[in-house]
Amino acid sequence: MADAPVVIECRDLGIRFRRNRRGRRSFKDLFAGRSRRSRPDEFWALRGLDVQVRAGEAIGVVGRNGQGKSTLLKLVAGVVLPDEGAVHVRGGVAPLIEITGGFVADLSVRENVYLTAGLHGMSKREVDVRFDSIIEFAEIGDFLDTPYKHLSSGMKVRIAFSVVSRLEEPIILVDEVLAVGDTAFREKCYARIEELLASGRSLFFVSHNERDLRRFCTRGLYLDKGRLVLDAGIEEVLARYAEDYAPRPRDRPLPRNSAASTVEGAPAENTVADN
Repeated sequence: MADAPVVIECRDLGIRFRRNRRGRRSFKDLFAGRSRRSRPDEFWALRGLDVQVRAGEAIGVVGRNGQGKSTLLKLVAGVVLPDEGAVHVRGGVAPLIEITGGFVADLSVRENVYLTAGLHGMSKREVDVRFDSIIEFAEIGDFLDTPYKHLSSGMKVRIAFSVVSRLEEPIILVDEVLAVGDTAFREKCYARIEELLASGRSLFFVSHNERDLRRFCTRGLYLDKGRLVLDAGIEEVLARYAEDYAPRPRDRPLPRNSAASTVEGAPAENTVADN
């Protein structure tokens, strides 16, 4: 693996967002780059990230919600642009992130398959060849001419995963997309991911499920507050993350009539919130 070519390289990578959702970037901001001044309502979602990924590596990205995991995948996919540093991707990307976002509500399932596959670079001839296998995998053959908007959320994920997982791209990005859907289909998707890994693809996998991370990944990235805390083997990364955010025992609340409860500064019950 050490001799495999580098397919993703992040150098001092950083991106910032505004806390106020109404305060969007202007068109001029796109060309300002490093010269753009920070605004008071901005925060760094990711900063100072240096990472290399080689062909065939399977990397799990861990951390609490809002720590930069999904943002990293969007940077690799080219969905968003960095404010600092650079990300170089050598090869195409199959983005299993927000995978139902490109589908058109009023078009049929059949039309959406051709549209979405085409947007990801497939020719009509390639879609023709793979169409039956896409529909069979999604188990949605009875709904080919049904408008996409009438599908259940689980069915939407099925067809989206089936299309994107048929892309012949060397890099796979997976971001908690399979939380919707039944257990049997989720296992079917996981088996498909294993097939792709066996063929030499590289994987970025974001999940809060330790079992899934151990199943697919040999290396881990632990992100916290937009910074890379640890880049190591997946077991070491999971252990460090668990150590940093292990649930703390709650102190027993003092009885209301306890003398200690009337003393200023007496200990109160601990609460832990995972943001």
